Amino acid sequence: MVHPAASALVAMIGLFYLFFICLFLALAVLMVIAYWKICEKAGFPGPLSLLMFVPIANFILILYIAFAEWPALKQKNTQ
Repeated sequence: MVHPAASALVAMIGLFYLFFICLFLALAVLMVIAYWKICEKAGFPGPLSLLMFVPIANFILILYIAFAEWPALKQKNTQ
């Protein structure tokens, strides 16, 4: 027979994990939206922000955005 306190503890741990999974997913979506906006403002296609889910590609994307010539600035300078 399972002790009632053990059942309550398992339920609390389950809720704890569920909370952090939801928090992680919300932060992941927020980061993709933020990087989508950054890519678009820099003149790159917004879907590049989906690379933030790929472990090595996310670091490469940040370096690429930081050091590449931005198409938005090219268009602004030619006007």
